[in-house]
Amino acid sequence: MKKKILIIGGGVSGLSAGIFAQMNGFDSEIIEMHTITGGQCTAWKRKGYTFDYCLHWLVGSSFGAYYDIYRKTDVITSETKIIYSDIYLGLKDESGKDFVIYTDIDKWEKFLIDYAPEDVRAIRKMCGNMRSASLLDSFDNAPGSRSIFEYISKLFTMLPALMVVSKYGKLSCAQYIDSLGLKNEKLKQNLGRIFGDGNFSSLALIMMIGWFHRKNAGYLIGGSLAIAERMTKKFLSLGGTLTTGKKAVKLNVNDGKVSSVILDDGTEKPADIVINTADLYSVMNTLLEGKYTPPEMQTAFDTWELFKPIVQVSIGVNKKIESKYNVMQIPASGKSIGSTQIKNTIGFMNYSFDPTMAPDGKTTLVVRFETPWNLWKDISDEKYTAEKEKIKQDVISILESEFPGITASIEETDVATPLTDIRYTGVRNGSYEGFLITPGTFMASLPNKIPALKNFYLAGQWLTPGGGLPPSIQSGKWVVQTVCKDFKMKFQK
Repeated sequence: MKKKILIIGGGVSGLSAGIFAQMNGFDSEIIEMHTITGGQCTAWKRKGYTFDYCLHWLVGSSFGAYYDIYRKTDVITSETKIIYSDIYLGLKDESGKDFVIYTDIDKWEKFLIDYAPEDVRAIRKMCGNMRSASLLDSFDNAPGSRSIFEYISKLFTMLPALMVVSKYGKLSCAQYIDSLGLKNEKLKQNLGRIFGDGNFSSLALIMMIGWFHRKNAGYLIGGSLAIAERMTKKFLSLGGTLTTGKKAVKLNVNDGKVSSVILDDGTEKPADIVINTADLYSVMNTLLEGKYTPPEMQTAFDTWELFKPIVQVSIGVNKKIESKYNVMQIPASGKSIGSTQIKNTIGFMNYSFDPTMAPDGKTTLVVRFETPWNLWKDISDEKYTAEKEKIKQDVISILESEFPGITASIEETDVATPLTDIRYTGVRNGSYEGFLITPGTFMASLPNKIPALKNFYLAGQWLTPGGGLPPSIQSGKWVVQTVCKDFKMKFQK
């Protein structure tokens, strides 16, 4: 008889785990609290507009360890259209001269030297770091399932990238920008606006542009919801079972094993193996009542920084909106959007490059900005409604200043807050991407097993600071590899 695996959480990590579990001979069932799968890899539709919450670009879209998993899980199929933009983003400069980040390092290097010729040496150093970092790739297999050949092969191919990681990984973006010794204050200011806020690791800046340069971080037409739908279809086609609209509320533990999962409707689901891909803090402290949290995980809960939550305002416009850049940072220092004080910029996306996001002749626009969790955690229903309305009006006012006359053509709006994220995914403090990747955590990770529980495993973005789609999807494969090893089964790639 096949061993029964229950997977708590139907995000991309849960779907990936389910797909690999089915391919390896398990009988797997996904329990998802929302009515659809995908978790934060999602979108919603309003009057024909699609408002995407997740996908900007996908690392590993062309080759490498991530790409191999995408093909096996149908994140990418032979029919998936992928586009690679020439420009990552544009920043509107108060001086009237736009600051642009090109996805081609050679082109960006030339732009930067023209922008700040006095910093040619520092610019070439930074761009050289990015070229080296572009060689970085993930391991194919989970820890404990790698051969010595895999370690040697990766070390040989990634040596230049690893040298950059070793040298700069412990610097924040702001510290890295300072280390360059830039003389041009506008260049330093603009890099700081885009990358230098907070304690974000410098690798975010260095590696990201490198991936763009190698055409290995493209945008999948159809966006987030299409990814989740393809993965779900693959899981079901392999014989997996999907239970939606039900929330796991307790794990029964007997003799050091999770024997069953209790759902919010009282249903009890027995299991041989349980894989959690849902919010890690909630599961360890609520479903398992804080009894089995290993010390290194508790340290992470207590000391690792979280991504700041965001507000997303989505706008459906009843005409084509042309913008100079599809992705922009709009300076808004000192402005307020609702009760949130903006420190530097707000993010703007014009989805006109994806024809699936709006009806013909219309445009979907999205504005995103970080917001303090304290503004939301105890807000009343009355204040919440008023805050969302104020946010909507403030964002429309900003768009009106960027695109005069646009207000009259807006026919649909939607405001998603940190509480929206919690309602549909249960994510801790609205932290949409889990633990922040900082100079102190850039090489850190959490294990995918709980020592005190023999049959309880973990996957998802909470295991790896930085979170996001690629490591989440990969964790689904890796956790099934770990299960196969523990149960003395051969993993089928």
